[in-house]
Amino acid sequence: MGAGPALTGRGVTGRVRSRIRVEGIVQGVGFRPFVHALASRYGLAGLVGNDATGVFIEAEGPPAAVTALVEAVRERAPALAVVERVSVTEVAPTGARGFDIAPSVAGGARRTLIPADVATCDDCLTELFDPADRRYRYPFVNCTNCGPRFTIITAMPYDRGATTMAAFPLCPQCAAEYRDPGDRRFHAQPVCCPACGPALTLRAPDGSRVPGDPVAVATAWLAGGAVVAVKGLGGYHLAADAAGGTAVATLRARKRRADKAFAVMAADLAAARELCEVDDASAALLTGPRRPIVLLPRRADAPVAPSVAPDGPDLGVLLPYTPLHHLLARAFARPYVLTSGNLSDEPIAYDDEDARRRLGGIADVFLCHDRPIHTPADDSVVRAFRGAALPIRRARGHAPEPLALPLAAPRPVLACGAALKSTFCLVRGRHAFVSQHLGDLESHETLRAYTTGIERLRRLLGVEPEVVAHDAHPDYLSTTYALGLEGVELVEVQHHHAHIASCLADNGEVGPVIGVAFDGTGYGSDGTLWGGELLVASLTGFRRAGHLEPVPMPGGVTAIRQPWRMSAAFLHAAAEPADGLDVARRNAAHWPAVAALAALGGRGVPVTSSAGRLFDAVAALIGLRDAVTYEGQAAVVLEHHVDPAVRDGYPVTVTSFMADGRPAAVTSSGGTLDGRPAVLIRSTDLVRAVAADLRRGTPSGVIAARFHHGLAAAVVKAVLLVAESTGLDTAALSGGVFANLVLLGGVTDGLRGHGLRVLTHRTVPCNDGGISLGQAAVAAART
Repeated sequence: MGAGPALTGRGVTGRVRSRIRVEGIVQGVGFRPFVHALASRYGLAGLVGNDATGVFIEAEGPPAAVTALVEAVRERAPALAVVERVSVTEVAPTGARGFDIAPSVAGGARRTLIPADVATCDDCLTELFDPADRRYRYPFVNCTNCGPRFTIITAMPYDRGATTMAAFPLCPQCAAEYRDPGDRRFHAQPVCCPACGPALTLRAPDGSRVPGDPVAVATAWLAGGAVVAVKGLGGYHLAADAAGGTAVATLRARKRRADKAFAVMAADLAAARELCEVDDASAALLTGPRRPIVLLPRRADAPVAPSVAPDGPDLGVLLPYTPLHHLLARAFARPYVLTSGNLSDEPIAYDDEDARRRLGGIADVFLCHDRPIHTPADDSVVRAFRGAALPIRRARGHAPEPLALPLAAPRPVLACGAALKSTFCLVRGRHAFVSQHLGDLESHETLRAYTTGIERLRRLLGVEPEVVAHDAHPDYLSTTYALGLEGVELVEVQHHHAHIASCLADNGEVGPVIGVAFDGTGYGSDGTLWGGELLVASLTGFRRAGHLEPVPMPGGVTAIRQPWRMSAAFLHAAAEPADGLDVARRNAAHWPAVAALAALGGRGVPVTSSAGRLFDAVAALIGLRDAVTYEGQAAVVLEHHVDPAVRDGYPVTVTSFMADGRPAAVTSSGGTLDGRPAVLIRSTDLVRAVAADLRRGTPSGVIAARFHHGLAAAVVKAVLLVAESTGLDTAALSGGVFANLVLLGGVTDGLRGHGLRVLTHRTVPCNDGGISLGQAAVAAART
């Protein structure tokens, strides 16, 4: 925060007048009513208003009172506000009386920050279920402390006319609340009521209106096993009875989502505890104003069909975050599936006509309303890890709140992200605005949502990118988009360097650190597919200091969809015969051909050091998944298969080597891979040990545990070798594989046990959803 000058130079009346500027997330969070209330309490005259920079205040009165207002603005801002800077300039007193909220000032360089959407507050919830209140059962009740923000804003400064509520003129009663400094709806831009606001309707897939009370009739459809499309804050969801196996099967078939888990809406925290084991950290995440989906251990007696989450014991649970969700939860009285309104691999539907077109073959009925959604935002997903949130998907409730970069960007930056779990990032100075999760850039619909999202956020923030960062992979659609832009400086960022840079930026650090980047695949600097990397990295550069043992990917991308192929590749690399292993028997028709491809590694067959592919191979070896229907599925199943009682791990060789493959003694000289030491983790040791245990009839849960613990110990050993060689004492863990809590916990504990600092992700995902932040941080540092 900036410090203001001392309040001196008072007029003959003993009054002073200070011009105060407040920057940060200070629009759409009740800041002007907050200042107005302070001014009234302290007997001050003046005004407060919004402009492109933030909030401007002029306060006139006794010096002590003005000082008290400034300190309150700095230290006691509204709960939803984030005050980044307060500056104070003294001007001549005018003798003014009264304190006003001034009209917003448009124009000028935009520096104000956009607030995220906020879950329904307790006061509004009380009104929602109070039969005596005029907003009783009104599904759009909101106030200064809650309701839609980012998803309805069309321009800044934030005023009703710059939102999708502009089409709903205030009735006399709402207008009176809006103008009353003592009302919590004082200058609440989305304020409305049944007389003047949006209305709920129930419609058939053809758009015709379904008679009756929309919530009651929709609830009856849910109870009858139907799929109901529900228009939420940031888009449509698809709802179905979570206890009804037939309803869930119908939803899966229509949505074309064979196995991936569905989220479940519970009415409140008590209902969530009937479904899952909820610790204090998870309870705080569930009930907080952001209301993400929280991944939790499912109770054995949970009244939820197994097909809701068939791949493991965890369940994604969220609590109602809009009045409509509360009404549905109260009416239905049991958990219901609430999943993104789309076909698999498509972006969430948010426009009414588009939703009917795209979801008409999935939903039996549409529970919708006439408040337009300007910016789509899917639900965020987190899990608790040792008392803190570990982000999996960052979207509604978080985006587009900025992150502070460790180094300010001298020029505006656009970072284009990766291909899977796509996000983009805009940078203005030290503010990095990571977009909401957009999905995988593998379809025309998602690419259109991606490009539209960039233009929309760019206009809202007033950012004209001069530097564009992109992945090194030439076939990513995000890379193609970046290369097609004109008049900008392009910055190429290697995928795994971006992962580590993302973790650094997430922790406010610049490096260098020893980065461990474990994921599915990424385009390596040597033309192979990386994914099990140890990097010595800072924001400005990196060297490859080690990696998992490279193996072929028989069939290329087909090996990602058919993990049994990676089993064949790892068995060949380990010189381990497949005789007597069930994975070879189950895939006998194609095994000889795939094994032959594995033998051609490096000669027309892609080679990878990917940790994700290693998990795939082991999952297939022990009979968990020979084929997958979504990215990372085999690894998810393998993690959930771990026997928690097993603590020992398979031994793994970790060797030091030179760039030409010669053994090397690790010294304190450090340096680049070329001509200097690096480390190799012999992942084939793990595969040999798995095969040996299989032949001994060892239970698969024991094998899964020994694999995880062995790999974690090998990573710790490799990092310690790099630390000895470089003198570095900090490790950063990133990449989608570190969403695995068994591996993350094992590596974190092992490194900390040897005295190293360990950085993990806190606000952006470790998976590719965080790549754009890493690219942005690298571009800012390099330029």
